[in-house]
Amino acid sequence: MLIFFHRLDSASDSCHIDYIEFADYVRHGQKYRRITYNKEKAAREGQKEIEKPVKKSARISVSAKQNSFAKAVLEWFDVHGRRHLPWQTDKTAYRVWLSEIMLQQTQVATVIPYYHCFLKNFPSMMDLANAELDRVLQQWQGLGYYARARNLHRTARIICDEYQGEFPQTMEAVLALPGIGRSTAASILTFACNQSWPILDGNVKRVLSRCFQVSGWNGQSATLKKLWQLSETVTPKQRTDAFNQAMMDLGSMVCLKAKPLCQQCPLMSHCQSYQQQTQHLYPQKKPVKVKPQKQTLMLLHRYQDRVLLHRRPPVGIWGGLWSLPEVADVDEIAVWQARYLFARPAALSAGNLSINEQVMQHQFTHFNLHISVAMMELDHLPAKIADGCDLQFVAFEHLADYGLPTPVREILHRFANS
Repeated sequence: MLIFFHRLDSASDSCHIDYIEFADYVRHGQKYRRITYNKEKAAREGQKEIEKPVKKSARISVSAKQNSFAKAVLEWFDVHGRRHLPWQTDKTAYRVWLSEIMLQQTQVATVIPYYHCFLKNFPSMMDLANAELDRVLQQWQGLGYYARARNLHRTARIICDEYQGEFPQTMEAVLALPGIGRSTAASILTFACNQSWPILDGNVKRVLSRCFQVSGWNGQSATLKKLWQLSETVTPKQRTDAFNQAMMDLGSMVCLKAKPLCQQCPLMSHCQSYQQQTQHLYPQKKPVKVKPQKQTLMLLHRYQDRVLLHRRPPVGIWGGLWSLPEVADVDEIAVWQARYLFARPAALSAGNLSINEQVMQHQFTHFNLHISVAMMELDHLPAKIADGCDLQFVAFEHLADYGLPTPVREILHRFANS
């Protein structure tokens, strides 16, 4: 829908008549004074651009407000910002990319030791690309969201195969890589390639939501669109890397989720939530949804100092990691053994079977998993394990060499000496 407007030109102190799209009005409406919605009438009368003097007091300088916002953020950053994080020194595209993937849904303090360890084991793009996925997952264990590690490995191989090991430097090419969305791509290109792109991670969302009282949960597309428009509007073309880091630092150090430190914030004069004391209302929360409760029975087959591990499928929960085999209930144990261990049920599970119920509860993003454990002491190893089913008997002392989900590692540790 087109709308007919006066456009206020701060450079020439003049007023122009424009047709603009409604979406542009929503984004840049401060620059316009509404006249009429009658597009047909304007067309019949042959309206053309005209000039009309406007009092300076009637003008709204959007660019000045934008510059004031960025100036306040950058001045705060120069004094209080984080400028000595591990990936900010000896900066390369590989290191920046690695840090940005690790920082997805994970706090800086948690990431730092994993970053150092990962970089020690895979110091270059080529080292990561040439590594086996098992080794990559083993280094990632405990950091969670394991799809990130699988995508990191895939991306390293793509870059080595298609870009001669050099990280691509266009937004289109970076977005085409596995596991990289718009904000992550913008961060990489800004911090590693000195380009100017707005970002929108969780911290930036919180700062913008409060400053501009953005309604709606930020996981909704309409709300995200508003936030991206705001990020584009306030992000300066110069010192974009410093500004983006400053916005993330503000969100993590000052504009806290529960108790924002507003008196320490450089954006007090810009923040609508602070001025109206509505900080607790923004960002608006995700609609409450009760998490489903799921049950699983993990099978712990132990022979002397070895335990049977199963590699999970490459996609899905704990994809590609080694874990304990799982069944739905006790009745399925014999069926599973017959299928994968080529054994008569009595040969493996009779006598030394014990069921430990509700050993652990593990919270995933979308559901809670209640884990019980069926422990079986074997008096001999199966003569043969099913071909191609990713099953191995592993000595307890070698478990550290395998990528295991944290709850599974805790279960194995708990039962190792029982």
